[in-house]
Amino acid sequence: MIRFSMGGKTLDPSNLKDAVMASVLEAVRNQIREKVGNMRDPDTGEFPTIVIRGDSLDDLKIQVEGSPALVALVNERLGLGSAGETDAAPESHPRVFLSYTSEDIDVARRVAEALQGAGIEVWWDKWCISSGDSLRQKIDEGIGGCTHFLALLTPRSIKKPWVNQEMDAGLIRKLNDQCRFLPVRHELPASELPPLLSGIASASIATEADIAQLINDIYALTRKPPRGPAPAVVQNSQTSQTGYSAAANAVARYFVEKSKDGLFGDPICEVDELAKEVGLSVEDTEDAIHELTGFLRLSTGHILVEGALFAKFDRYWKPWNTADDALRLAADVMSDPKFPDPCEEIAKVYQWEPRRLNSTAYYLLERSLIVDYQGVGTAPWAVFRIVGNQNMRRFVKSRA
Repeated sequence: MIRFSMGGKTLDPSNLKDAVMASVLEAVRNQIREKVGNMRDPDTGEFPTIVIRGDSLDDLKIQVEGSPALVALVNERLGLGSAGETDAAPESHPRVFLSYTSEDIDVARRVAEALQGAGIEVWWDKWCISSGDSLRQKIDEGIGGCTHFLALLTPRSIKKPWVNQEMDAGLIRKLNDQCRFLPVRHELPASELPPLLSGIASASIATEADIAQLINDIYALTRKPPRGPAPAVVQNSQTSQTGYSAAANAVARYFVEKSKDGLFGDPICEVDELAKEVGLSVEDTEDAIHELTGFLRLSTGHILVEGALFAKFDRYWKPWNTADDALRLAADVMSDPKFPDPCEEIAKVYQWEPRRLNSTAYYLLERSLIVDYQGVGTAPWAVFRIVGNQNMRRFVKSRA
């Protein structure tokens, strides 16, 4: 009989693909934990805690926990930059390049003066080109520095080669996501637009109100009326600052509140059923499930909840904080050699129901702080026993 093995573990030949993937994932997790877990704050001696979620390489997510200084150190050593580091913010004032023909100078002046008066920097040749300047260089600078390319389209301008050349340059910048392209019409029906511009929305400039709306469009002010109140399920979920969307909060809350013992697959439901329960559309529910990858998984049309969801979200909708419970339990395990390890006895010590202790067990398992004693027949407990390891010792020491 042929036996398959990887990393010292025997693989099931009837399900070789899944077994290989699981082995690869385990190797990746171990490599990450080894690389990151040995980093230490030189000032405080703190070690990071690593959380890895996901069932495939595509959805693998890594979370590093610790003090802000330690997280910044880890990011720096991994070449990710300092925590909170962001790209420089773009300039807040829009810059418009106005393309027109001199035959339309009066309407061009009205537009340029209105935009400039509304706080919009306008490149207009009458203001920006002086005697002796290179026309090509100045125009290139104006187009190259604009955030909005404004083409004044009239029956006269669309026939001018110079205007068309400028529009070509503006369209190239638009295609490269370097500016917005704003064609505006004056005395020109939309039906007479050149084919290249017929697919782009073009406003008509006839009145002062039209110019005012153009200014609003440049500032990206909406024409929509004020929003009404969100559905009750969304309002309720927004009160919890989880860092996830309102839809994901609603789904997470459903599982937190419906679970009896906080175990894997407790409860199980279908997407349509969940959508009705949380008051969302099926599409929004599917998006929320995708957002909660690592906490939920889809299997043959059913949604299976992972224990990690309870460890993460219980503190928002349950009267306990799982992170605090985990630190308390870890400290007791490390400080008292006689502290019990069977879950049933631990629950008696703290007077906790399985629901609360299981959330804590999953929190510790995610961080590799306890020996993995999961198995068949452990219900209503997530693990047979809670036994600490060296990671737990460092975890307690770093947070003492």
